[in-house]
Amino acid sequence: MLRRLYDYTMGLASRPQAKTFLGGIAFVESSVFPIPPDVMLIPMVLANRKEAWKIAFICSVFSVLGGVFGYLIGIFFFDLVGGEIIEFYGYTDKFLRFTEAYDEWGVWIVGFFGLTPFPYKVITIASGAAKLNFAIFIFASVLSRSARFFLVAWLLQKYGEPIRLFIEKYLGLLTVAFFLVLFGTFVLLRYWV
Repeated sequence: MLRRLYDYTMGLASRPQAKTFLGGIAFVESSVFPIPPDVMLIPMVLANRKEAWKIAFICSVFSVLGGVFGYLIGIFFFDLVGGEIIEFYGYTDKFLRFTEAYDEWGVWIVGFFGLTPFPYKVITIASGAAKLNFAIFIFASVLSRSARFFLVAWLLQKYGEPIRLFIEKYLGLLTVAFFLVLFGTFVLLRYWV
């Protein structure tokens, strides 16, 4: 079933209303949908490289708006819906550790997982359930989601089809390495300087 959903989502990228579909997919992926918007972003940018920035912008804006919806699920409907979503993705045991770490590390948690292939909806719901400061949540979401989608769009715009396989294979690893350097710099500045 997941493969059919993936193929269907990929097929939306070639339709005339693809940008509308992309916005919708980016929105629901940040709160409940299992397929990431990259599935549409990549073929859309490859098909029209001149529109790469516009496509990345749409994806970023609607991903953050969907993240706000996930945050609201976490605050107001966690007992009713949020817990079921967390359980569906297999993160129930880890969820308690997430919420405990949010007081000190919330901005870094949202920033890191917003960049990676990790299911962003888990983070948005966890942020609401942990009552992470909303301004911090928005700040980290805008930075991380925009960085992710604009980086993918830029690479596709610059290198075209050959970079697609590289992105699909190594983007998660590269974003983790980038984040570790960024986080390490923060820790160094905060505790040793």
